[in-house]
Amino acid sequence: MARTGRNTKEVVREKAAEFFFEKGYDATNLREVAAASGLKIGSLYNHIESKEDLLLQVMGGAIDDLVAEQQASLQVEGDAVERLRSVVECHIRFHAGRAKEVYIGNTNLRALSEEARRAIVAKRADYSNVIEAAVVEAGRSGLASVLDPRLHTYSIVALGTHLAGWYRPGGRLSLDEIVETYTKFVLREMKVADADERVDAAARSGKVAS
Repeated sequence: MARTGRNTKEVVREKAAEFFFEKGYDATNLREVAAASGLKIGSLYNHIESKEDLLLQVMGGAIDDLVAEQQASLQVEGDAVERLRSVVECHIRFHAGRAKEVYIGNTNLRALSEEARRAIVAKRADYSNVIEAAVVEAGRSGLASVLDPRLHTYSIVALGTHLAGWYRPGGRLSLDEIVETYTKFVLREMKVADADERVDAAARSGKVAS
């Protein structure tokens, strides 16, 4: 079946991510990506400029989606700790659900040109800054104890990165259970008195990052 427009680009990106994850970026060739996408190699170049461009699309697309979901998570009703809870849940859930792309982004940054690498690093920094702002706000509210906002932020970011390295569907715990447990870890670490109650209430009410 012929694919056109944005849909084709998404398919190419998805198939490329599978190959980059399973075989590695260096070992992947564009002919196999084209074939898996239902395209001839010449048609593939209607959607990418080069193999590096395809890698950038995979990495950039993932971070753009993550930023969009993070912004949506900030719209939750409630106090500063509720916003932090929502941001943390979004972070954990995304890194599990998009583990392949997260892994690719963490292991292939050096394969990008300096300009492309700077662009990705800048987006990641902006994303981390939003987490840090949520941490600071929670601390200022008096509802959480924040020893060092930057270190708390590093800890939260690292949870997602580590999770992406081992999480696979069908394990001992469901994704929801993992997200809720990790979020409780974060809030307990910051001495939020009702950490468990907040996470459990959000799960019951459906106020969780999707």
